[in-house]
Amino acid sequence: PVPLSPQEHGLDFQRLLDASAYKESYRQDMIRWGEEKRRADPGFFCRAAVEGAAQPVWVVSDTRRLSDVEWFRDVYGAAVRTVRVVAAEETRRRRNWVFVAGVDDAESECGLDQGVTFDWVVTNDGDELALDEQLETLLRWLRDRL
Repeated sequence: PVPLSPQEHGLDFQRLLDASAYKESYRQDMIRWGEEKRRADPGFFCRAAVEGAAQPVWVVSDTRRLSDVEWFRDVYGAAVRTVRVVAAEETRRRRNWVFVAGVDDAESECGLDQGVTFDWVVTNDGDELALDEQLETLLRWLRDRL
């Protein structure tokens, strides 16, 4: 499901998915809107992510906060596995990331930097072979459980 905020605010959802100036001009407002929704209902976005899902395996990408991980663990228990994808700051800068104070140090960007023990940590620094090996490990684990 598509988050409600872009439609509610007349924004171009597809343009919000890229790394454009369009997205950056709305980023802080979107973060503020998301925080308001979470304060009123901590499971709001988590429920939206799984609504209608019937597959035996789900990949819920881009969780941002400890409360998100806790929600999934509370609802789905031992079935939940966590994966963190990391890249060095140097790699991120090569990919045109620029630190923005008040945004990149907000909970929406670093809320899972502490307090979560991840089942897997995948490093994505541009080495395709290393990335493939790490993903193959995940896929093997998953296939063993289906």
